[in-house]
Amino acid sequence: MSGVMRALRQETLAGPVDLRLVEDAVTPAPGGGEVLVKVAAAGVNFADVMQTRGTYHGGPQAPYLAGFEAAGEVVALGADVTAVEVGARVIGTGYGAFAEYMVMAADGIAPVPEGWRPEQALGLVLNWATALAALKPLGQLRAGQTVLVHAAAGAVGQAAVRMAKHYGATVIATASASKHEVVRRLGADHVIDYRTADLASEVRHLSDGKGVDVVLESVGGETFKKSLEVAKRVTGKVVVYGVAGGEASISNWELNFTHQVHVIGLHIGVLSQQAPDMFAELMAELSRLISIGVYPPGEPTVYDLADGPKALAELEARATVGKIALKP
Repeated sequence: MSGVMRALRQETLAGPVDLRLVEDAVTPAPGGGEVLVKVAAAGVNFADVMQTRGTYHGGPQAPYLAGFEAAGEVVALGADVTAVEVGARVIGTGYGAFAEYMVMAADGIAPVPEGWRPEQALGLVLNWATALAALKPLGQLRAGQTVLVHAAAGAVGQAAVRMAKHYGATVIATASASKHEVVRRLGADHVIDYRTADLASEVRHLSDGKGVDVVLESVGGETFKKSLEVAKRVTGKVVVYGVAGGEASISNWELNFTHQVHVIGLHIGVLSQQAPDMFAELMAELSRLISIGVYPPGEPTVYDLADGPKALAELEARATVGKIALKP
């Protein structure tokens, strides 16, 4: 396939304000091991916001076609692709997802669940897989334990609350006050307003002074330090998969004398590449959770492709709830 297409191009690294709709982007062609997907819906993630400001490690240099998550129909196959057929409905990642067409690696895609619209599958290989990896193989969450989920009204946070409750955990969640009811409906046992509450004091109180077994840490900054404080000494795990609130660090001195906890880094893209067996197990478990209704079809807030800059700006301002999608 050749020609041009509509797409969102990031012109500078000044943020979402410089994301522009173009009509003459070159339609990509799949290489070896790749497939070309006609995009039906693209997922918006906080990493997209970070890329527009040049703060995402290894992110693209402007100008670039934005977006990296999408669902749609396979319309062409690259060399050596045999496990996927033209016409398959898939969800996956790649470069330039905010467009009419994008290329994905054939071994990194998943089928859109039967009966689901493409936009309902957004988050499967990113948000839900990240939440599950943080809870289970990395966080080793067990029934009866307590988990703290930051940014619980976001796409990963909502998935984490649902799954943690299914696995029998007590869930303490953080979210701004206007989003508390959403998080409670997902099953959270306690919801804390991170903007006004003394987080460490609240969590210690809710955990009877023991701290929590697992922290899902996506915020960073001062919140990262609080996460270390509230994790159980010796056995507590802080799984880090986001830095929305800025960079934070911990020293070997602190790990030895102050915060005797497990700090675990998680990037689902790296996990899928470096631990493919673990990723396959995650996808199998997510299929099971779909089949029993724990993982329902997503209902993202959908914007037109031309409104992509507005969608990213609202996500950056933490004015959104759940998943956001763009329709080309």
